[in-house]
Amino acid sequence: MTASIRSRACLIDPKRRRWITSRVSESIAGKKTPVPEEALNQKPKSPFYFDTGYALFAKRPPRPFPPPFNSPPSGSFSDPLSTHDRSRDRRLYVNGEMIRGITNGDDAVLVGENFIGANDGVGAWATREKGHAGLWSRLILHFWALGAERDSAVSSAAATSSEPNPIQYLQQAYEQTITATSTPNEWNGTTTACAALLHYDAKESSHGPLLYVTNLGDSQCLVLRPKTKSLIYKTTEQWHWFDCPRQLGTNSPDTPNQNAVMDKVPIEENDVVLAMSDGVVDNLWEHEVVQNVIDSVRKWESGEGGEATGDRTGGAGGGMLFVAEELMKAARNIAEDPYAESPFMERAVEEGLAMEGG
Repeated sequence: MTASIRSRACLIDPKRRRWITSRVSESIAGKKTPVPEEALNQKPKSPFYFDTGYALFAKRPPRPFPPPFNSPPSGSFSDPLSTHDRSRDRRLYVNGEMIRGITNGDDAVLVGENFIGANDGVGAWATREKGHAGLWSRLILHFWALGAERDSAVSSAAATSSEPNPIQYLQQAYEQTITATSTPNEWNGTTTACAALLHYDAKESSHGPLLYVTNLGDSQCLVLRPKTKSLIYKTTEQWHWFDCPRQLGTNSPDTPNQNAVMDKVPIEENDVVLAMSDGVVDNLWEHEVVQNVIDSVRKWESGEGGEATGDRTGGAGGGMLFVAEELMKAARNIAEDPYAESPFMERAVEEGLAMEGG
């Protein structure tokens, strides 16, 4: 997913809270992931916001979420009519709240105006009877975003000079997910975790935008500056061994408090923030990602990529959706090419494994 930094003085589009999606083949793209109405009243304190877009493609469709996280259709006409009515609501719930984000295969993404995240669920759990990595990745991301949303350091609900604490939010999300997937609703899974929280530097008179980036595992967050065609920041991947990243969940020794890394990154307006799973970074080298994003921003500024909702400078006016789609297409082309050279193939060969393709 991609997000460009904007000042709230530029927030003039009355439609920007609408969830917009489109489908091309099995891919999914949109500007923001849905949130419940009550969450729209939780105004971030930061004077800056993410202008966002996301594009997704999964190797296989997601497994259906089990009860009690969904409301399956009733099999009996003797059940109360309210049961049949709830079954029409396809949204997922935990603890009575709509689960934030969306599921993509075993992964989960969440895109909001001050928080973006990409959790990569470990697909091997799909072969286990009680395995559901997609549930784990989604719940952890949901609780993580909820922690940030409700912290007075982030929300305008209360005046405070304290800083956000994304690792604490993630630790609490991890513990809440363990509780939600324990008996009698036992489901196993593991997931990496990567998210960026947009805040501001309260210590500087300029109150410039400040990015809190938290990572555990091999998903990545990059910050690009298109005007200088440069990479400003990149997370460091965390591994136990090749193809086994640090991860949160069943039987894993990793925990947010012990293993998550959080960096504070000073940024500027019109910088582009990427939150990506290994579906991108296993198939595209870093310089290819950077060049793809810069090229897409330039194309958007020149009028390509669809209709804009306003000024196109720096990818504004809906350009981040176009940027995300172009990056996803590039990664997908390599992933589906059995003869392509890829970063994952290169690392596998270094480990002595015979492998080619994306």
